[in-house]
Amino acid sequence: MSEPAAPQGYPVPQHVHHAQFQVAGALEKSEGKPVDLLKAPWPDVEKAVIKLLGGPFQVNKPEHQTLALGLAGAFALRLIQEHQAFWFPNRDSPEGATLGFPDAIIMLSPFGAVMDALGQGKLARLDDLAADIRRSLGQARLSVNPAQTLGSQAPKLSPVDYQRLFDPGFLQFVVLDTNKTKTALETKPDSLARDVRNALGRTQPPLPQEARQQFDGQIVQSLQRLDPSKPLIEQADRAPRLAELMAHLFGTVGGTGSAPEDFWHEIVLPLLFIGNPASFPPVDDEEKEMFSQGADPLPLFVDIVPHSHKAPEEGLLGAFEMSEIGLAHPGFAKVGALRLIRINAARIKPLLEKFDPNQTADTIKRFTEYMAKESGKPATPSPQGDEMLKAALTLLTDLKRSLTQVQGELCLRRLTEAEAASEQAMAVVRKALQGSLIITA
Repeated sequence: MSEPAAPQGYPVPQHVHHAQFQVAGALEKSEGKPVDLLKAPWPDVEKAVIKLLGGPFQVNKPEHQTLALGLAGAFALRLIQEHQAFWFPNRDSPEGATLGFPDAIIMLSPFGAVMDALGQGKLARLDDLAADIRRSLGQARLSVNPAQTLGSQAPKLSPVDYQRLFDPGFLQFVVLDTNKTKTALETKPDSLARDVRNALGRTQPPLPQEARQQFDGQIVQSLQRLDPSKPLIEQADRAPRLAELMAHLFGTVGGTGSAPEDFWHEIVLPLLFIGNPASFPPVDDEEKEMFSQGADPLPLFVDIVPHSHKAPEEGLLGAFEMSEIGLAHPGFAKVGALRLIRINAARIKPLLEKFDPNQTADTIKRFTEYMAKESGKPATPSPQGDEMLKAALTLLTDLKRSLTQVQGELCLRRLTEAEAASEQAMAVVRKALQGSLIITA
């Protein structure tokens, strides 16, 4: 099988790429000839696949999952070749990435599609799915935007656009009032919809009309589409993001700003565990050279200086053991990919109580002077480095205030970049909602 040729800048995830070649090799060995996974009709592919399965498709068998992942790579590549589709990172997807399309907002998990088709014993369903995508993209290309200049082309969507909208790569810590959260989640959706809509009318400062319409369309109307006879939490598997958002809107009483996951993992939380050592370890020639070449002191600090306080070697964000993670409500147990989880704060609370942003800033200054002395070259001032340190200290200050001044359970919330950008408006609505928190019957 030839090397998959994805459009420039849209790489195939490596594990999908490897599975695709592994499956192609297994099919060739089984059939005694190559099976063209990019051109052969899916019913023909299925005949060969059945021999490899050795029986009905079993979702929990690792070898069957590998087979499905390899077929998913082939299905994705067919769509890439026909529609210039592309992979983009998506932490909600079992592949760690999802397929997007440049001409319309259409997301597809090829792995999920293949798993469904294999589970039903009919790979030809992939042809039906491809036809649906082809039809939707055709309609999008033919649709006319009155504001668009005659003869001009609508801008193409890119992997960056999709990642901003759909990849939950940002994190924030929030403190949830247990009683408020429980009450909201165990309330019926139509009552929640009325409360949110009423809150939109009394926001201070008033939300712009466009933002109000967006809240109404994306949140209120989504609540109204659920079964009005059942509490929201009983429908969490049907609308997990909506249930988590209601917990945030009704239950959050404190928290931090949002930042990319890597920033929390690689800079912010390590600062907390490193603390303020009186001295710094010896540095090698490579580290001196990095500093001399203008590397920012903050990343060097968290990379070079050992932790003063024990942190988990593995686990969430390098700061929490898996045993310290739980559910914000028992009803979330039936949701597969959670974006709101409860965190046991016992490990970090004592560290936060001692945290002093001025003292930490002074420690970074001392480290910078130390590196300048060791490398024989003064530090290169960096506005970006100053902003990075300021952001890290602000997040830790917010986290300290939330854990030491507010009563509730610490939770970690994942959100997309687009959701992070809307948090200011969300806070305005939350304030109006909790200002006179009466959930209507």
